[in-house]
Amino acid sequence: MTDQAHRIERDSMGEVRVPADALYAAQTQRAVENFPISGLRFPRPFLRALGMIKGAAAAVNRDLGLLEPALAEVIEQAAKEVEDGLHDVHFPLDIFQTGSGTSTNMNANEVIATLASRKLGRKVHPNDHVNMCQSSNDVIPAAIHLSAYLEANGHLIPALRRLRVVIDRRAAELDHVVKTGRTHLMDALPIRVGQELSGWSAQIGLGLARLESTPPRLAELALGGTAIGTGVNAHPEFGRRVATKLAEKTGLPFVASTNYFASLSSQDTAVELSGQLKAVAVALMKIANDLRWMNSGPQAGLAEIALPDLQPGSSIMPGKVNPVIPEAVAMVCAQVMGNDVTITIGGQAGNFQLNVMLPVIAYNLLQSITLLARAAALLAEKAIAGFVINEARVADLVDRNPILVTALNPVIGYEMGARIAKRAYAEGRKVKEVAAEMTNLSAAELDRLLDPRAMTEGGLPR
Repeated sequence: MTDQAHRIERDSMGEVRVPADALYAAQTQRAVENFPISGLRFPRPFLRALGMIKGAAAAVNRDLGLLEPALAEVIEQAAKEVEDGLHDVHFPLDIFQTGSGTSTNMNANEVIATLASRKLGRKVHPNDHVNMCQSSNDVIPAAIHLSAYLEANGHLIPALRRLRVVIDRRAAELDHVVKTGRTHLMDALPIRVGQELSGWSAQIGLGLARLESTPPRLAELALGGTAIGTGVNAHPEFGRRVATKLAEKTGLPFVASTNYFASLSSQDTAVELSGQLKAVAVALMKIANDLRWMNSGPQAGLAEIALPDLQPGSSIMPGKVNPVIPEAVAMVCAQVMGNDVTITIGGQAGNFQLNVMLPVIAYNLLQSITLLARAAALLAEKAIAGFVINEARVADLVDRNPILVTALNPVIGYEMGARIAKRAYAEGRKVKEVAAEMTNLSAAELDRLLDPRAMTEGGLPR
């Protein structure tokens, strides 16, 4: 920095050169210099949550008579600007920093203090005023819970519900189509496309149920615990009142933590939520891979469906089109599974009274929520909603499937069925033709017993 590009700020450790136009001050600048590691920044939902917390804290401190109304008002205004994303460029810190997230809490305090000072015309202190009744050790865990709840409730859960609606609609539209089922990637008994898709729908439904079971714990906020959970320097009513304000603002049932010592020293709820996200990722990857297999071809693969053509698939092979949406979704799922490992490792880093991997937990948890929400929306609208069944191909595969002979087992026995299946496969003939030659069953009986649609209804041959 040149002399014209910086200003001098001071903190308890001395003087620091800070960019002249930066809203932050000395402590943020020290962290900028200390942690030039990844270039990864805290995501917008986390900064939004920080702004919401700082604004609610100022309002509560005013209501409790701890902060003069004029100070509280400008802090609330400045915090709202942070909440709305007007100053994200002034949050430059790497997520790989002090494990408590103290640097980012002070980043928020300094930015809000600078903005509030300009509005008030006199000094607003980042620690004494903006951070009143708070500690990084309760603010950052609270911001993790708040941001994760808002993102899951506002984006991921609606996206998964929409995905399930699309799957259910296609299942109803395509339930008349009977196809070859597969186990071990090998031909198995017939299944209706509607039944196959109903399995996908149930997976998404169970994922939603899992996600919707976590909010009661996610709603508990650590605010009021301050440094180690004892609440030193915070009004006894502070945590409860801030949670109430955030609940009123969001319409979500936020409450003060039932045990501050657990809320500061552990991230068990983040680990729980990450596990639910991983389960959703597993379901989405299964669906994505099923679509890729069904779409494979168009000549040498299964070619049961044709996914919408979205873009050329090769820089060298003209006319090639790839299943790009399922591939992208699968990569998202792999990332979420990796994030879960990081969050799990981070969760065990609760040493005595504080977890010291809060920033990386926050980053990975929010990334997983965002990625899954966007992937679910793309899978619904750009893959499942528009794929077309190749009904002639599907019907031909069913007719030539030697495993249809399974339906004859109760009548002719497993051993005879195996001989018929092997001969039909070896000769490239339909089971019905071979069974007519090798058994005494009439054509009418074979038509009845080997009806693929009837096989999808379950039960014994009728």
